[in-house]
Amino acid sequence: MSKKHIIAIAALTTLVAAPVLAQDLKAGDLLVRARAVHLNSANKDSTGLDLSINNKWLPEVDFTYFLSPNLAAELILTVPQKHTLSAGSAEIGSLKHLPPTLSVQYHFPAGPVKPYVGAGLNYTRFSSVNLPAGVDIKRNSVGAALQAGVDIPVGKDLYLNVDVKKVYIGTKVSAGGSEIGKFKVDPVLVGVGLGWKF
Repeated sequence: MSKKHIIAIAALTTLVAAPVLAQDLKAGDLLVRARAVHLNSANKDSTGLDLSINNKWLPEVDFTYFLSPNLAAELILTVPQKHTLSAGSAEIGSLKHLPPTLSVQYHFPAGPVKPYVGAGLNYTRFSSVNLPAGVDIKRNSVGAALQAGVDIPVGKDLYLNVDVKKVYIGTKVSAGGSEIGKFKVDPVLVGVGLGWKF
């Protein structure tokens, strides 16, 4: 599904969502969302090896707890994701990464449709690293995360969610025990899914 399709779905749902379905979000509410997310890596490489990982779809679950009608904290989770690592056009190995993210969000008072922006911190753990002999990467990454999205009511306590995030993930690359540069994944994540209010 392309970004254009996701935007079109959100726009159409906004037009047909009945205001009577909207339930005001308030302090103490928990919004649980399940999304399909497309990861599009920036693949910034300073090693000279032209490193890149593959783009892919992945599942995502998040828990958003409302501290007030406008302020919320969101924890984003997924399962470890496997990627192929390439140098130029040649596949040289694979790795997994687990990237939980904690953000603070501001939800705009815009009626039944609930747009929001957020900023937070991402921690990524690389595991199952399978690279050529002598080549290695740093296993941990900490970086900023930015997001914007919208929750659109489609039923009682049920929302359609569209979300876009920019997450800063990078690692140091070494060969023969010496650092040769940095590889930055820095993906844009475009997701669409459903949210349930509890």
